[in-house]
Amino acid sequence: MVDPPKWTPEAKAKLQNIPFFVRSQARERIEHLARAAELDVITVELVEQARLEFGQ
Repeated sequence: MVDPPKWTPEAKAKLQNIPFFVRSQARERIEHLARAAELDVITVELVEQARLEFGQ
């Protein structure tokens, strides 16, 4: 099993701004984007990119 990507503190804080009822789904989608891009660390920039892609 592949370890999930690590989150920067800033990216974690940005994730906390997402409504709780969709936060786990958003986390999964962001981690999927990180794995697809072969990233080991999720940054606030990736969270923002995901927000734009998902239209939130």
